[in-house]
Amino acid sequence: MLQVRKSQERGYADHGWLRSFHSFSFAGYYDPAHMGFGNLRVINEDRVAAGAGFGTHGHKDMEIISYVLSGELAHKDSMGNVESIPPGDVQRMSAGRGVMHSEFNHKADETTHFLQIWIEPNVRGIAPGYEQKKFSDAEKRGKLRLVASPDGADGSVTVHADARLFAGLLDGDEKASLALDPKRKSYVHLVRGELEVNGQKLAGGDAAMLEGESQLTLGAGKDAEVLVFDLAA
Repeated sequence: MLQVRKSQERGYADHGWLRSFHSFSFAGYYDPAHMGFGNLRVINEDRVAAGAGFGTHGHKDMEIISYVLSGELAHKDSMGNVESIPPGDVQRMSAGRGVMHSEFNHKADETTHFLQIWIEPNVRGIAPGYEQKKFSDAEKRGKLRLVASPDGADGSVTVHADARLFAGLLDGDEKASLALDPKRKSYVHLVRGELEVNGQKLAGGDAAMLEGESQLTLGAGKDAEVLVFDLAA
């Protein structure tokens, strides 16, 4: 079974300094039909205005991934990490038993556009942790590159969750496929461009939710950037 959710069906919030699309219920957006998918809890597509950001705030028992699309995201946390996250980097923060952090766009003339992703952990109360790695466009071109996994396979960041995350860039005749376990769930989020997912056409911001499927096939891309989640049911 494959279900498509269009970009415009997502929740939306405009705070002036922050414009955010919510794939699942978050903050002031509540939709009981979209509380998450498997152990994927949050995908927020955020645009942070120049000179603005999220002040220091806390998280607990959540695996949080930041995926920057344009601009840069400045990160600072209670573990002592002070980092800048550019496009191409994947940041993983394990909130564990508690962490405080802030995220800012220090650019004076550029919006930071990024995805904030939360995945429910399969272990709670662990020490908080941080990891950040770069994945070049060449690694993602015409394929699905593993960027997050429970065991850090293939140089991916390690998440304390029963989930794997792949990133891909597809254009023209480029195709990519992934064998799926029909007993698990898969979530395809088209970051931008156009793409066919198992024959279904998606545009930027659209998503495809798959259950009971054994194969994922991606093709007919037009400047497409895509994230694919393999999730616990």
